[in-house]
Amino acid sequence: MRRFLVGLLAVTTLALAAGCDPKDPNAGGKPDFVAAPTDQPVPAPASSAPEPSVAPSPSVVPSPTKKPTTSPTPAGCPQGEYQKVVEQALATLGAYGKVTVDGKQSAADCAAIKKFQKRFDIRPVNGKAGPLTRSVSQRLVNSKPSRCNAGNALTACIDLTNQTTWIMSGGKVIYGPTVTRTGMAGYTTPTGSYTIHDRQTKNWSTDWDVWLPLWQRIVEGKGFHTTTTYIHNSSIGSHGCVNLLPVDSQKYWNTLKSGTAVKIFGRRPGT
Repeated sequence: MRRFLVGLLAVTTLALAAGCDPKDPNAGGKPDFVAAPTDQPVPAPASSAPEPSVAPSPSVVPSPTKKPTTSPTPAGCPQGEYQKVVEQALATLGAYGKVTVDGKQSAADCAAIKKFQKRFDIRPVNGKAGPLTRSVSQRLVNSKPSRCNAGNALTACIDLTNQTTWIMSGGKVIYGPTVTRTGMAGYTTPTGSYTIHDRQTKNWSTDWDVWLPLWQRIVEGKGFHTTTTYIHNSSIGSHGCVNLLPVDSQKYWNTLKSGTAVKIFGRRPGT
């Protein structure tokens, strides 16, 4: 019996010693300590799934700059039926920009014609050398200062034939020529030599029930004043007065004085 107890005690001691050793690779229990943290990152466990393959981005090749295949920017104005005639007139007048007298619309021609149309209230201002633009430009070119016989005195000249007017001093033109509209059939503006003798910033016409801005009387009830209608509507004309565009009427008002000479000559077509 004694031998049996001694043997049992020995077997039990060996079993307890083998189960508590953390170094024993065959130990069935967990270790009784936890490793201290470190500053080194702990590598993540390797995944059993394969890494997805990422195709390299293709290099970006800049596309070559394309050369324009269209023609240069057009002039921007329609070409009128009197292109070359108007070009020649504007070149002669020489106050509306550079034009090429070739009968072909260009950007420079377009700008010059528009400037001319705006100056003389030719509507629409579209740069097209149409009938009205041709008519006005030819009337201005055909206006000859020598026909006024102004001498050296300050003189307002009115050319009924071309329906134009200008101001002279010292034998030279100091303003104009510009457009006007004189008396229609039955109300013809009289020719002759006169002087300004009545000036009012606004005169009421009792004959026609209308205000006449910047009024300067020439003869009887006829005088310079700002037009009250479209000056290029020649079918209605005036009742003998000398109609002026607003910009010209203001210039005449500022330049002429009471006693200033006025010379009227020629004959309006259709009167």
